[in-house]
Parts: sequence; structure tokens; C-alpha cells
Amino acid sequence: MDHASNSIIGQAMNRVDGPAKVTGTAQYAGDHQIASGIAEGYIVEAPAGPGRIKALDVTSAESAEGVIMVLTHRNAPAQTPYGEPEDAGRFTQSHAVLENDQVRHFGDPVALVVAQTLEQARYAASLVRIEIETSDKIYNPLDHRDDAIKPDSVDGLDAVDSHRGDFDAEFAASENRLEASYVTGAQHAAAMEPHVTVAQWDGERLTIHMAIQIVSSAVSAFANTLGIREKNVRIISPYTGGGFGSKLGVHNEAILAALAAKVCGQSVRVVQTRRNLFANAPHRSRHLQELKLGAGQQGKLKAIRHYSLAGMARDYPFAEAPASPTRASYAANAIHTIHRVVKADIPKVDSMRAPGEAIGTLTFETAVDELAEMCQIDPVAFRMMNEPATDPSSGDAFADRRLTECITTAADRFGWTGRVAPASRREGRNLIGRGMAVAIRPNVLNEARAEVTLSTAGKLTARLDMTDIGTGSYTILTQIAADTLSIPANLVSVELGDSAFPETAGSGGSFGAASSGSALLDACRNLKILLGEHLAQAGLSANGFKIEGDRILAGSSDVALADILDSDGLHAEGAVDPDDYGHGKAQYSYGAQFCEVAVDADTGEIRVRRLLGVFDAGRILNEKTARSQLMGGMIFGIGGALLEESLMDERYGSFMNRDFAEYHIAVNRDVPDLEVHMLDGFSKDANPLGSKGIGELGICGAGPAIANAIYEATGFRARKFPIHLEDVLDHLPAL
Repeated sequence: MDHASNSIIGQAMNRVDGPAKVTGTAQYAGDHQIASGIAEGYIVEAPAGPGRIKALDVTSAESAEGVIMVLTHRNAPAQTPYGEPEDAGRFTQSHAVLENDQVRHFGDPVALVVAQTLEQARYAASLVRIEIETSDKIYNPLDHRDDAIKPDSVDGLDAVDSHRGDFDAEFAASENRLEASYVTGAQHAAAMEPHVTVAQWDGERLTIHMAIQIVSSAVSAFANTLGIREKNVRIISPYTGGGFGSKLGVHNEAILAALAAKVCGQSVRVVQTRRNLFANAPHRSRHLQELKLGAGQQGKLKAIRHYSLAGMARDYPFAEAPASPTRASYAANAIHTIHRVVKADIPKVDSMRAPGEAIGTLTFETAVDELAEMCQIDPVAFRMMNEPATDPSSGDAFADRRLTECITTAADRFGWTGRVAPASRREGRNLIGRGMAVAIRPNVLNEARAEVTLSTAGKLTARLDMTDIGTGSYTILTQIAADTLSIPANLVSVELGDSAFPETAGSGGSFGAASSGSALLDACRNLKILLGEHLAQAGLSANGFKIEGDRILAGSSDVALADILDSDGLHAEGAVDPDDYGHGKAQYSYGAQFCEVAVDADTGEIRVRRLLGVFDAGRILNEKTARSQLMGGMIFGIGGALLEESLMDERYGSFMNRDFAEYHIAVNRDVPDLEVHMLDGFSKDANPLGSKGIGELGICGAGPAIANAIYEATGFRARKFPIHLEDVLDHLPAL
């Protein structure tokens, strides 16, 4: 596709779904209504775990006002055992719940109370009496390093470990050596919309309205769990209120709703409360990361070793890959990366926005900054001089790499003048520091299909099972279709989030827009070909034509679409095959982030005053939504650096701060004016659109830029994240 200056693609077009959302007419899962009514389910969580249900009394709950039933392991329908089939993958495996008297972890569902109203269900749930006989457990994986194992796979990487070069020899020969251990806290996605499912059976057919990121794998998960055919499962999810990875797959509320609807013979809605989410939705595990970096006297990197240890939820095969950016960032003679996990009795661990990269850059780029100081080289110059010519771990050529351009552009826009001595910049009580870090994330293209129909009225309808999780999918796909067919955007209707539509990779992993958009592009191109054939059959010139409303202009001819198309319009399909792109080249999105912080010299209070990022994400599909995505990622990065951490009571394996009163996310007071700049480009090896992933790029680099700025302000090097004021108090210089 030409990167035409007059293209609607790339323009800052307002969201086409905006009016529906602001007027409340957009139908989220929780908004779905059924004429016959919907019963409400409320989850009863295990008060301890792992272990066995020793006693369970639901008598009082069953007799409470409005209660329809109480679902437990005693009356739940049979399900495929949790985790089977083993080769299905984590998104499509059985997610059985209430299958026996075993409890996997604190908060695991032990019952579902179904009542006429949510208030009745919630009250009745409080009447359930349960006793758990606990068994041996592991809550904190970092205390059980001896139990660490090599996982079968890590998210986003082909190999769990990588070994290139002789690390021991290169490290020993390095004049400047850094050894540091970092701990990053557990985190929760905390999407605005809680997880919600409405389940309705019609005989053997199951219809699910739910908040989900990937529709096709969810169909398989329901089928595998419930032992039914995939063709009997329909999932509808036109709008999802945020995901950040937590809605990639099917979770407890979804299976519970389906089971309860089957047993009580009516539609059931189950909404997870905010507190439910901390035990019944995935989270990012606590991590230990050990880094060893070695460089010569002139600052050239010789040795890099990155070891990661994390918790893996027992019987759920997911491991994050913090060393992913380490493998691709800098040239070094030896690069070794190792990932290990400890199987723990904790809630499900799964993808969270920028899995691996968010916490990997957080520690690695902090360590790189420290090594640059040891070498007495400016952090910007240090990174530039260690820029690789080919992918450092694989040796593959880069599809494109504009990281140095990101760095130099960001440094210029920020006004970077070099590092100063710690605590040398002061404004009254405030210690001022500046720092920077780079951002890098793999770019991915997945299989996807799309279908389009052009009506005789000149309106185009596009259908994909792709979901919009607040990222602007409706708008971007509208732009692609309108641009390809040269028709006004208001004549394009995009329908998403229905398993009856062509299968895509869904939303997540920064692959959604490129994968689904490329499939839609192909469908629209195929439609143009078919339209040309219809014109030729009608004896009209097909060398060039233009659709204008319900008419088509071909040469000197002006005919009604109804004269050359059937009454049901013209239909075409399209697809994208990842094997057609990349050609063995290493593909990444890039960025550089610069930060200024103020640290109160008396209290240790940390405030981010400036945060600027320059990013390379290939062709920008919508300037407004791209900027929004990058800003959201940068805010996410502020939270990861300074605020977000789920704290576990290691006596019981329970997260203690299970709401927004105590699980702190970045809010207005924490966020400065953000500067976002995007390099203009077209990544021809990425996909036919020339775009690269952007949804998670903004997180990468934000956290370490903040940490490095805190160092310049105070002289304190962070070894634990998030950084709190009590961490810096003992390191503050006297005024």
C-alpha cells in the first residue's frame, strides 16, 4: 500500500463509536438484557487455600429471599478436568470450576449464589459457611528458589533461555562490571470494566455475552470445559471496557454463568466485583531479576546476563519473559538470558500489558544507566555507542531499526544536556533529576480473516470477530475500508466481537490492529476486483471506477449499483498470512523516553514533572488513537514505577489491597503533561499496512526513565519496584 499523503489512514479521525459510548447506547456485556429476565450470580470465594473443602453449609443461603439456587461442587454439571486437554494451550484448555472439593488458592470459587437480584445474591452469599482444610503451599516464589524449574515456554519468545558467547570470560575481562538484583511487585490489570458474563442456553446451544479480548479461543475454551461442540457456542462481545491482558481468556465468572444457566434453566449474569478480580482474574507475578553487565574502559558492552525468577500458578502454564528486550537492545560479545519459575498456590498468572517488556526494561534499563555512570559516559551516548547492527541474540537482520533516531529526537525535544551530579539540581525543597531509557517491543503479525459486503445503496459493512477494548478498533478499521474503496467513512459500518464473524487474532499483544486491519484491507481489495469484474460483464470500462453513494462511475458511464449487483449486494473475503511478511528479519517497535522528577528533600515525596517519548511504530493508522495509546502506556509506566503493587498476606495467600482504595494506580495528580511524538514511517516488512504494534510500547522505558531521574535527583539507585518515598528517605541529602 502506498503511503499516500491524501490517505484517510493516519488522520486523527474521531472515534466512530464515540457517540454510542458517551450517550450510553454502546452495549457492554453487563448491559445486555433478555426479555424473559436475567438471574444474578454472586461468587463465594474460598477463605483459604490450597486445600480441601472440609465443610460447606449452604442451607441458610438457599432459603434466603429471592434465591433461585446455590451452585457448588455437589450439584455443578460435569466438566472436563481443569487444564485438559494438555496440548490445548492456556486460552483453550478446560477452565473447570466447582469440579470437586479441591481449592487451588485463596479466593477460588467454592459456590455461586443465583438470585432474582444482585443484592439478594450478595446477601445470601454472606450466609454460606465453609471450612477449608489447607495443605502444603507456596505463596511467595522468591522464597523457594530451590524449587525453581525451567518452564516449557515463555510468553512471546521462541526459546526460554538464550546463550550467545562466553559470558564468564567476557564478564571477567570487563573493566567495568555491575551486579544487581531487582524485585518487581505483583500487579493487576485493573481495567475499568469488571469481568462480566451473561449466559443463555437454547437446548444444546450456548450464547455468551461477555467481556473478552480474543473471541475464537474463548469459543474453544467453553467447548472444552463444558464438553460441547464449538458450533454450539456463540460469543458476542461488541464492546469491552479495557483489558490489558486480563480478558484475553475465559475466567471463573464465565464458566460459572454457563453452569448456573444450565442448571436453573434461565439466563444468568455473573459480574465480578472489583475485589473478586484480585483472585479470579489474572495478575502479573512478583519477579526477581538478577543482572550482570560488563563493559570495557571505553564503554563497549562485553557481557550481559539476565536471570528472571517468577511465580507460575499451579496447573496453568504461563511464564512472563522479562529478558525479551535484553536480547534485542544492545550489541555485546556475550548475551545470556535465563527464565525460571516456581509453581505457586496463587491466583492465575497471565499476560498483563507488555508482558515481559514492562518489567524487563524497568530493571534492565536501570542497570544500563548505572553501568554508563560507572564508565563515566553520558547515558544517551552510552546507548548510542552500543547500538547493534543486527539482532544481538539471533544475528538476524533488522526489518527496520530507528532506535537511535528516537533517542536523538527525544533528547533534542527534551533539552537533554547531559547528566549532572546527583542532588545538584535544587528548587527550594525539591531535588530535581532527569533520566532516560529506551523502549523496545517485538512486533507481531497473526492470522486473521475479514468479510465485507457492499450494498446497492453504496454502504459497506465489514465483519470480523476482532474486539474493541477501548483502543479504537472500530475507527481504524473504518479508515482502512474507506481509504481502500475511496468511499466516505460515514458509509462504512464495522461490526465486531461476534464468533459468527470471520476469525481474527483478537485484541492484545499489540497485534490486533495490524492483523485484523490487514485482513480487512485484503477483503476490500478483493471486493474492488469483483466489482471490476461485474462492470466488465455489464460491458462497462473496468480500468478505473469510483463509488459515489448508490452509483458507480466507470469512464464516461454513470450507473446505479443496483443495475450491476444482486439485491443482497456484493460480498468478498480477505485474509492475512504472517508467513508472507517478515522474511526472517527481526521486527520491533522502538521508543525513547525522557523524564524529569522532583523529590521533596524533607518527605521523600516523588513527583513526575515531565515525561516525553518519541516512538517508531511504522505507519500510524490513526494519529489520535495512537497518541492516546502511547500516553496511556506512559501513565501505566508511572504506576509501575511508583505506585502499583499487590501485597500478599503470606499466612493465607490472599492479596490484601483488593480495591482502588489500597491498590494505587496513577491518577490525575500523579500524571504531568505528557509529550508524545511519533516518527513518520512505513514498515514494509511488517504487514501490508506498514504499521507496527503500539498498544504496549508506551509502557516500555517510562518506568526506568523515572528511576534514573530519581537517581540524579537523590543519588538513590532503585533495587525494588515500585519506588516509595520511604525507599529514598535515608538517601536524601541535607539541605
